Amino acid sequence: MSSKLAGCKVAVLAVDGFEQAELFEPRRALQEAGAEAHVVSSRPGRIQGFRHTEKGHTVEVDVTFDKARPEEYDAVVLPGGVVNGDAIRLLPEAQAFVRAVDKAGKPIGVICHGGWLPISAGLVKGHKMTSWPSLQDDIRNAGGTWVDAQVVEDGNFITSRKPNDLPAFNKKLIEQIAKHSHHRP
Repeated sequence: MSSKLAGCKVAVLAVDGFEQAELFEPRRALQEAGAEAHVVSSRPGRIQGFRHTEKGHTVEVDVTFDKARPEEYDAVVLPGGVVNGDAIRLLPEAQAFVRAVDKAGKPIGVICHGGWLPISAGLVKGHKMTSWPSLQDDIRNAGGTWVDAQVVEDGNFITSRKPNDLPAFNKKLIEQIAKHSHHRP
């Protein structure tokens, strides 16, 4: 295990319907880099992952939104999954969490349909982003610029399109968290 992110804590925000690889792969990469990665959700217990449209593995929730404090985290990861992305964007506490992380200038990693949460939280205006192609109109309508690329870094946003892009996404996410965490006051 690397110690590149030793002492860092990352919140992975998800509800039932998350795309399995988009939660498990970044969490594994973060842990291998030495970070703590906590699954933050709306309810305790286990939440259901999917592999596209088929049920996949579940994951244990580490902390619920009502107990999670954004200021205790160095970054946030928003996995996709159509069901997850559509449901989590409606949660005021999820919107407040990403707004607080953004206001602090901390890294926000967004994969696939995970882009719906920052759109609903009002954070996309002025950002260049990528996502699953069906979100491009939503990003443009929210004032962002959509591009079709494996990974896009713009300010504190790191965005990616799909599970196949995860190696590039994970690398860029870890780089940005390491850079940010070394400049903590």
